[in-house]
Amino acid sequence: MKTLTKPIELTGVIDERHRLLVDDIVVPLDSRTRVRIFVLPEYDDISEEDWMRGLASNPVFDFLKHPAEDIYTFEDGKPYHAKG
Repeated sequence: MKTLTKPIELTGVIDERHRLLVDDIVVPLDSRTRVRIFVLPEYDDISEEDWMRGLASNPVFDFLKHPAEDIYTFEDGKPYHAKG
């Protein structure tokens, strides 16, 4: 069995039976080798507003609502004005 040292990116789709179907198999692994899969859906048509709404309501960021995380004020730092 070969050992990979870097992740390999593949694309595919989820079918109606909720199975992952990979577009092209170009992975140098023996059959029946266990792998770890990270699913990152491609949302080409989602608006920035929808992304921001999703991020704002995602419970993974709830820790930021804790008062101990509120360490900055508007007086901290210097304003940044992009030139362009």
